[in-house]
Amino acid sequence: MGTLGRAFYAVGFWIRETGQALDRLGSRLQGSYVFQEQLSRHRTLMNLFDKAPVVDKNAFVAPSASLTGEVYVGPSSSIWYGCVLRGDVNSVSIGSGTNIQDNSLVHVAKSNLAGKVLPTLIGDNVTVGHSAVLHGCTVEDEAFVGMGATLLDGVVVEKHAMVAAGALVRPDTRIPSGEVWGGNPAKFLRKLKDDEIAFISQSAANYASLAQVHAAENAKDFDKVELEKVLRKKSATQDGEYDLNLGVGGEAPPELNTNAPKAS
Repeated sequence: MGTLGRAFYAVGFWIRETGQALDRLGSRLQGSYVFQEQLSRHRTLMNLFDKAPVVDKNAFVAPSASLTGEVYVGPSSSIWYGCVLRGDVNSVSIGSGTNIQDNSLVHVAKSNLAGKVLPTLIGDNVTVGHSAVLHGCTVEDEAFVGMGATLLDGVVVEKHAMVAAGALVRPDTRIPSGEVWGGNPAKFLRKLKDDEIAFISQSAANYASLAQVHAAENAKDFDKVELEKVLRKKSATQDGEYDLNLGVGGEAPPELNTNAPKAS
């Protein structure tokens, strides 16, 4: 870099430092009214007229998910990235310990052909796989809906029942407890084994633990994330032999350790 280049660099550095100092001063003067930059500006919860989502304080809703209107999410439940839960013409209710996985859609039906009101009700400890579509249906406690499955108006999935991945369940179908249904249209395939029923409960528990880790990470503000980037970069450039002598062995720097629970 020549003399002129160094001069431009110095002037640019001085302007940036001055601007940052003025920004910090202005923030202090504004106090609690200061604008805080967020990592995601997506509107996760949105009212619709007098209907507003209600999310338990111990539930996890990913920042890219969308909950609109009359939607209730119970404790220890998780709504993952890209999900849409739309309670506009009716209500959506999610119990406790339930996970709605990435890119799933949960909607409602105002009524069926018989005039029956069709909210979407999902019970406790339910697993709904990636990209599933649930529309005006009921999924009882500890049931399992596979990836890419579609449940249409009036469908009831009983406790300990399983809908296979990619299945299309026609309106007003009831899937009895302890059975696996699959295909397009979905039909009875076989009875569930005891270990498969146990897997349904374990899947929900695993996702509840994993959601706590994601919640802790998403709760970090911009400055915290940037600090961690610097610390990781600093750790990565340290001499390997020096780290080995210290007994570090390539571990993350202690500044990055959190108390967030690990997923099982």
